[in-house]
Amino acid sequence: MKTLEKLKQMCEGKLSAEKNIKQFLDKITKENKKINAVLSLNQDAIADAKAVDEKIKKGKAGKLAGLGFIIKSCICVKGLETNCASKTLENWKAPYDATVIEKIKNEDGIIIGMANMDEFACGGSGETSAYGPCQNPSAFGLIPGGSSSGSAASVSADFCDIALGSDTGGSIRNPASHCGVVGIKPSYGLVSRYGLIDMAMSFDQIGILAKDVETASYVLDIIKGRDEKDTISYETKPLEKISKFKDNPGKITIGVMKSVSDVKVQDLIDNKISQLVKKYNWKTKNIDIKYIDLAVQTYYPIVYVEFFSGTRKFDGRRFGKKIEDAAGPEVLRRIIGGSEISKAEYEGRYYKKALQVKEIIKKEFQRVFKQVDCIIIPTVPRLPHKLGSNISVAEMYSYDTLTIPANLAEICAISIPAGKIDGIPVGLQIMCAPLQESKMLSIAKMAENL
Repeated sequence: MKTLEKLKQMCEGKLSAEKNIKQFLDKITKENKKINAVLSLNQDAIADAKAVDEKIKKGKAGKLAGLGFIIKSCICVKGLETNCASKTLENWKAPYDATVIEKIKNEDGIIIGMANMDEFACGGSGETSAYGPCQNPSAFGLIPGGSSSGSAASVSADFCDIALGSDTGGSIRNPASHCGVVGIKPSYGLVSRYGLIDMAMSFDQIGILAKDVETASYVLDIIKGRDEKDTISYETKPLEKISKFKDNPGKITIGVMKSVSDVKVQDLIDNKISQLVKKYNWKTKNIDIKYIDLAVQTYYPIVYVEFFSGTRKFDGRRFGKKIEDAAGPEVLRRIIGGSEISKAEYEGRYYKKALQVKEIIKKEFQRVFKQVDCIIIPTVPRLPHKLGSNISVAEMYSYDTLTIPANLAEICAISIPAGKIDGIPVGLQIMCAPLQESKMLSIAKMAENL
């Protein structure tokens, strides 16, 4: 049953919120030991569900009444351990709700628990968590992707209806691709980041993982919007309902470009594009985004510096332990790198140069989106590796080669399941111009229906 169909049943009293949440909790209890997607549970989840059932009976329930959410452990949920999957913040319970959590609770969504993740969102495989790696429920033995590994795995394993993650350079779309689910990175500023423990504020965006595009769109419409606590957030009109786009939304021009993807992955995506063109009479246009080959080299100096700056609050005095004493190798690599780059900044060698290139790439995307409605490429250029494989840092960072550009350009992007190669899920990534979420989601829905 699709999530929104389940929501309708709960609102009509055919299914109780209590039963919905209890089913998830039972499944997590039985299966999470082998998947390691969930780090902690909300002990009040059943009580919260009972309260929602009472509101449903009185006709006063919200838009998410009875749906269960798993939250990435870098998004604050009041009273729950928000540890960023690090020993640094072990046992630290958030004293307040992030704005997105407030919005979910106000609409009677129920928080089930907190998801595993790459430590402090540093990683793209789900292996750097201080609490052990997360398994891929859709391809057991392979990485689930990261850093929102537990969020994607929770949706894939049916531990929840919906999960929240954060996306700095692909951290929602990457695991969505590997785990065979839908993952949305909204336009920069569309969703408030108040209550998100940041990794790099120039890029960070909270987004959604779900089983289908319509559910993800529905939740995005609820959590987006202006928040006075986040200065880069802004108000927008409600998203157009995807139901309007069941028929052809009009002639769409798809931008296609060469990518560095594995041949099998690229062939699968090319086949999907061909199906879209044939079925809906759309067009394709070959595009060339200048300097996109510098995306990874542009992204990481900014990330290193901003992560180093952001982690200075983890000094062991106010809360938790000193991050340098408690964190793992990838976190330390980024702290040390950020420290060294910062020292060189009196000459503006790295960080300022990277910000300049970021703006050039952003303008390149603006130019291209005057010619095409969307860009479709693979989400991840290769299939996931086996958990525990000894791969280089460069290979690990290359997983985000095709997702990082959307963060640099501050545009919206989504990954949807495109099919499987040797039984392993592969994601199709759709990018649209900033604030073009309605268009992006309608195209994604059409592609989902192929």
